[in-house]
Amino acid sequence: MTPNPDRILIFDTTLRDGEQSPGASLNVDEKVTVARALNQLGVDIIEAGFPYASPGDFEAVQKICETASEPESPTICALARAARKDIEKAAEALKPAANRRIHTFIATSDIHLEHKLKRSRKEVLEIAEEMVAYARNFVDDLEFSPEDATRTDPEFLYEIIERAINAGATTINIPDTVGYMMPREFGAMIRGIKENVPNSDRAIISVHGHNDLGLAVANFLEAVKNGARQLECTINGIGERAGNAALEELVMALHVRRQYYNPYLGRPEDSQEPLTNIDTRQIYKTSRLVSNLTGMMVQPNKAIVGANAFAHESGIHQDGVLKNRTTYEIMDAQSIGLTDNRMVLGKLSGRHAFKTRLQELGYDLSEDALNKAFLRFKAFAAKKREITDWDLESIVNDEINQPPEYFHLELVQVSCGDSARPTATVTLRTPSGEELTDAAIGTGPVDAVYKAMNRVVNVPNELIEFSVQSVTAGIDAIGEVTIRLRHNERIFSGHAANTDIIVAASNAYVNALNRLYAALPQEEADRAQATAEPAATR
Repeated sequence: MTPNPDRILIFDTTLRDGEQSPGASLNVDEKVTVARALNQLGVDIIEAGFPYASPGDFEAVQKICETASEPESPTICALARAARKDIEKAAEALKPAANRRIHTFIATSDIHLEHKLKRSRKEVLEIAEEMVAYARNFVDDLEFSPEDATRTDPEFLYEIIERAINAGATTINIPDTVGYMMPREFGAMIRGIKENVPNSDRAIISVHGHNDLGLAVANFLEAVKNGARQLECTINGIGERAGNAALEELVMALHVRRQYYNPYLGRPEDSQEPLTNIDTRQIYKTSRLVSNLTGMMVQPNKAIVGANAFAHESGIHQDGVLKNRTTYEIMDAQSIGLTDNRMVLGKLSGRHAFKTRLQELGYDLSEDALNKAFLRFKAFAAKKREITDWDLESIVNDEINQPPEYFHLELVQVSCGDSARPTATVTLRTPSGEELTDAAIGTGPVDAVYKAMNRVVNVPNELIEFSVQSVTAGIDAIGEVTIRLRHNERIFSGHAANTDIIVAASNAYVNALNRLYAALPQEEADRAQATAEPAATR
């Protein structure tokens, strides 16, 4: 990539930094699904993972690379500490990709040097220089990050950046690792690097930042004005602690206000050329996909992709929008892929019409996945008079993003009321193929269902989150349930959709239990099943 691109490069780290959100862990197939969506979205670089961290991470990066083997595919990036084994593992995982990048890093702030690395500045300079040069033996595209750059002494930062570029780094990333900076400070920092690192024109300047003070997006936009040409971000802003800079917010800010930013990229102020390569019409769908897979719901008032982002409750606002949408809307909802809430299919619609509409929405399913989704669609269409595009997306996402199935819900039945004790009966098919039934009393019908399931599965866990969201309006709306469980300090999420909220809640719980069960050592899984059987009836 040229050190002076005429647009802003979007580096998506949803699959690496975003997945470090507590409870957001994805399996290999789910990561590949997200990577395909990011490709359709038009991101320039996908940071696919940290191959040295675990065999699962290595496999995921490798599988993602296999889907990016064409010359026009996005660059696939793998993270590596400034250590030979990390770099070698990253290079090996990246081999199937047409466009490969290694991203190596080492901490540079005195806080990290003293308390984490236990090394001197001189030692860190030497390590950075040596490892960047070593990584260039494997790839031509190399990114270097001085971790905690925003709390690093500027003179030391300038020196290590200069040495990294001389050693072969083609991108220099400036991470605000702890979300510490103010926008003006961050802009001045990028400008200082451009002015004080003599070879800075030989590398793209990138920024990475966390949202601890709610300023990540503002910091990045200020960095663009001062010469940053790559933005490292995540879908929905997910990530460690308060998350990362949100891709959708950055992209739409640059899209809506491109006349403001054009001069900073040397363009005429009135130029209509996009400032990024992102297909904005894919934003909403990608947001929903990541939310469903990670189990991290998008807050209703979230900018760009929140449920209320294009809603108007105030009478004054409604009156203005009805007269002219631009009175209270600065962007068109359709520009991010939101479609009108209209009926597109019904219970008499055939498989071909169903497939065609899904393709129009951007879903290209395998024959097996299409058949499963179509059966789900027909079942919903028999209960729901109007099927909208939002309903279709929910049905498809719920069907194709299932975890490995160890337990299968065969039956759920509840009894409840204001003068009754909520009772649930459930039947689960176990990994051994047996059908086990149990019943429980709870504080409500969902609590009763979950207690009964836990007696069958017999793996201790704690329900830490339960949320319900209506996909569309109306009494027959599809309800989406997302839950999160904790077991041995690990968090597992589950997601399901149905017109019956009890069924959706039951399937979401089974999904989470399946993820939990898949993570158990074989001995513990076998022991759980052996001790569960006497408590249930076959």
